[in-house]
Amino acid sequence: MINTPVTIRRATQDDVLSIVAFSSALFQEDAGQRDPSMNLDWAMQEGAAYFSQFLAKPLHTILLAEAESRPLGYLAGYVSAGDSLHPQPSAELESMFVENEFRAHGVGKALAQEFFAWCTRNGAHRITVTAYSQNENAVRFYQRLGFVPKQLTLEANL
Repeated sequence: MINTPVTIRRATQDDVLSIVAFSSALFQEDAGQRDPSMNLDWAMQEGAAYFSQFLAKPLHTILLAEAESRPLGYLAGYVSAGDSLHPQPSAELESMFVENEFRAHGVGKALAQEFFAWCTRNGAHRITVTAYSQNENAVRFYQRLGFVPKQLTLEANL
């Protein structure tokens, strides 16, 4: 339960270890239950370098949710310039994780709303997010935020 206000702020290089811990938890919880081909140790092996570089890129952001300076979760995303096929700039919500005890308390919604506002300020006209179709809680969460299904990716093991 959250007894103090939750704040959302842009992460800095000083936050990379917290982001790696959240990303690792996301891999274990989400891909660990749904994707046996995934390297579940990726975040611990390569996450620090990846997220450090991510934070340094233009039009990339990582947001942290905090209560009393304690990180509760993160959201990583970016805006891409348009191209000849899709001329309008678009955004991708790349990854998001909120500690289990703080879910259903508005933390994820607050992260997403701040990301939407950041995307708008940076010229994006749409946002995409990918979730495992079996992760019904995540799919419902994203749908409550206004996301609708666009594509279906099918996979076969060989």
